[in-house]
Amino acid sequence: MENLWAFLAHSSFLSSEPVQTALLVGACAALVSAVIGVFTVLRGNAFAGHALADVSSAGGAASFLLGISPLLGFLGMAWIAAFGMEFLGVRKVRERDLATGIVLGAGLGLSALFLYLDVTTTSTTGAAVSVMFGSMFAIPQSLIGPALMASAAVFLLVGLLYRPMLLTAVDPDLAAARGISLRWIGLLQLLALGLAVAVCALAIGAVLATALLIGPAGAAIRLSRRPAQAIFWANAIALTAVWGGIWMAYESYYWFSGNAWPVSFFVVTLVFLFYLAAVLVAKVMGLSVRPKPVIWPHCEA
Repeated sequence: MENLWAFLAHSSFLSSEPVQTALLVGACAALVSAVIGVFTVLRGNAFAGHALADVSSAGGAASFLLGISPLLGFLGMAWIAAFGMEFLGVRKVRERDLATGIVLGAGLGLSALFLYLDVTTTSTTGAAVSVMFGSMFAIPQSLIGPALMASAAVFLLVGLLYRPMLLTAVDPDLAAARGISLRWIGLLQLLALGLAVAVCALAIGAVLATALLIGPAGAAIRLSRRPAQAIFWANAIALTAVWGGIWMAYESYYWFSGNAWPVSFFVVTLVFLFYLAAVLVAKVMGLSVRPKPVIWPHCEA
């Protein structure tokens, strides 16, 4: 381990400004996606997370067209989609999935239009790849501050609404009986999810952001018996996948004779491998796919 840290400290890896920016923004994406991802998976909103990530691509494409910050573009479209999904479909899973599908289709249509206009009117040929699959080493340092603020907003929201969000995710009927507004909690959770989606899309692209939102959280829930344990493991998995992916992408320049592979590929691959490992470990240890509510004491009181 000491040799590894010595190698990293004295190599050009940590001294590169694009790498430093990628590590900071990537850490923001990993941590916020892990925290909000646990609640998203528990609530059965994985499809909503996927939809928000894909729909946010329209905002990213619009940001190239309008010359604004891509983070604002991703966030604006993700929030519009979040409002649409929450108010079109409320409680029933079938209605929620139907509303999500409608919003997803509309968002992808807008994304196709904006990407077409990017290419034809601004000659931004790399917009599609950057929006859909990310370009972490090309993120400007000016976006570090906004990414940190967006992440802080997610942590603040989750910290304030931790118990209501957890109870709503595990047992919505009990939450309603205790006077918790399911619609408002659902909307606030979707808004927090939109913030996380925007940061993830900025880091690894709108299409692949779903993997970072759902994968670490899904793996952590399989391995955990407590909410705090699930959040801890989700953060550890997500951060390892992102930082490991950045390092592997940087080193791939030397592995493949000057042809570096994209960061997003390595990040998603590591997330997939972590999830497979979690499934195998859960089966060996006899853990259930989702802990029963009675095992999660923080839901009570």
